[in-house]
Amino acid sequence: MHTEPNVQMFPMDEHNQELIHNVHPADWVNPEPSGRYNLVVIGAGTAGLITAAVASALGARVALIERHLMGGDCLNVGCVPSKGVIRASRTWAEIKNAKEFGLDIPGDIQADFGVAMARMRKLRARISHMDSAHRYKNLGVDVFIGEGRFAGKDTVEVGGTTLQFAKAAICTGARAIALPIPGLQDVGFLTNETVFNLTRLPTRMVVIGAGPIGCELAQAFARFGSQVLVFEQECRILPREDTEAAEVVKQAMIQDGVQFTCRAKITGISQNGSEKIVHYEVNGETKEWPADEILIGIGRAPNVEGLGLETMGITYDLRAGVKVNDKLQTTNPKVYAAGDICFPFKFTHTADAMARILIQNALFPHPMGLGYASTNSLIIPWCTYTEPEIAHVGIYGHEATAKGIDVDTFTFPLADVDRAILDGEDEGFARVHVKKGTDTILGATIVAAHAGDLITEFTLAMKGGLGLSTITGTIHPYPTQAEVIKKVANAWRKTTFTEGKKKMLAKLFAWMR
Repeated sequence: MHTEPNVQMFPMDEHNQELIHNVHPADWVNPEPSGRYNLVVIGAGTAGLITAAVASALGARVALIERHLMGGDCLNVGCVPSKGVIRASRTWAEIKNAKEFGLDIPGDIQADFGVAMARMRKLRARISHMDSAHRYKNLGVDVFIGEGRFAGKDTVEVGGTTLQFAKAAICTGARAIALPIPGLQDVGFLTNETVFNLTRLPTRMVVIGAGPIGCELAQAFARFGSQVLVFEQECRILPREDTEAAEVVKQAMIQDGVQFTCRAKITGISQNGSEKIVHYEVNGETKEWPADEILIGIGRAPNVEGLGLETMGITYDLRAGVKVNDKLQTTNPKVYAAGDICFPFKFTHTADAMARILIQNALFPHPMGLGYASTNSLIIPWCTYTEPEIAHVGIYGHEATAKGIDVDTFTFPLADVDRAILDGEDEGFARVHVKKGTDTILGATIVAAHAGDLITEFTLAMKGGLGLSTITGTIHPYPTQAEVIKKVANAWRKTTFTEGKKKMLAKLFAWMR
């Protein structure tokens, strides 16, 4: 039996007990290794799970090590619980706006935040079966629960057992960190790793950081009924995104009751009874704001400590993580890495894609016929799941300018898409950047209710080398919000109909009369 202490998640209800039974079973017995593994994977988040499952399916002998919760951030404290919470908050918002659709609910609505959070925990536990230790054992993977650490040139130690490997993969991910704000540690705070433990709705919440995590949860808690104040370093949210698209999201958040303060310097946090007082300066004026909970929505650190990387000659950085080349090989040629531990784009779907690159390069090295796979070939979309959502792929307009790339940009508003109007979701737009004078797609941004689903059409076109002319020639069902993609492509098509072409056609039609 593994010797790690039992893991607990608050509240320890039936749902979290089911989750833990799946992803860190207390009675788990680590297998006895026999011989050398083709691949030893440290970390069972998305990158590690995909690496282990695919490699094992291909016939490799694989060991998978996890010290905490299989499924990593995505399942336990990231994508899965956050989307469950966001879905519940959206229903609350829809009920509040039901009168617009002819539904007048008399009396007070009985809202129960605890039930909404219990639903999230129930669904998270249900999904956790896919990432469970027992499932991976059945897939042929030797699952070890405990601390994994490099112990020699081709060995990893876990729970007093030594595993020998031909190749190894570091997939230990990243974690939330505290900001160096005086008093923050003393009063306590929430991160994405603890906010989903809440069973009572905070009356007042301060969110520090206006990135994806901060914006998604600020809007969700405001919809639940919390008084939410977001501290943003700049006077805009989602600073990586298209400025106009981010502003659409910010205005929607304001309509939901989220308040913002920008360019404020937080000088300290103090306690006054049950209140947490945020002290800050803005425009030379000292202010304070009371809150019941403080959520830190920025700051991540790679999990590089305690792995014995130094003994393997593996270069790493406490901020950037493990150094890899475009083949995901570390400075030790036997060891690879994938996921948040080594890559700037920290998304579950990116970790999945990187795992497949790692497998090809580690297990099927050139010249075995497959050739090397490279991260340079990745076309990575992403989405922030506010309402409306904001999704992007490729380059932004300002990036094209900085790189000296001439582009043509086309934008089409959701306000002119019939289905968006009928759904009451007509805030937003689709914007596409193409190489000037061509239909070659270089990047696209969509801000819309279903932007995360819609961005895939642009991503597929870019991956397949298809331009806007292919999209204009593709039938899109009516009425759907996906029509915005064809309409923005049609905006490009109209520019190809030059005055010269018009004059030529006019002569042709005159001759045909």
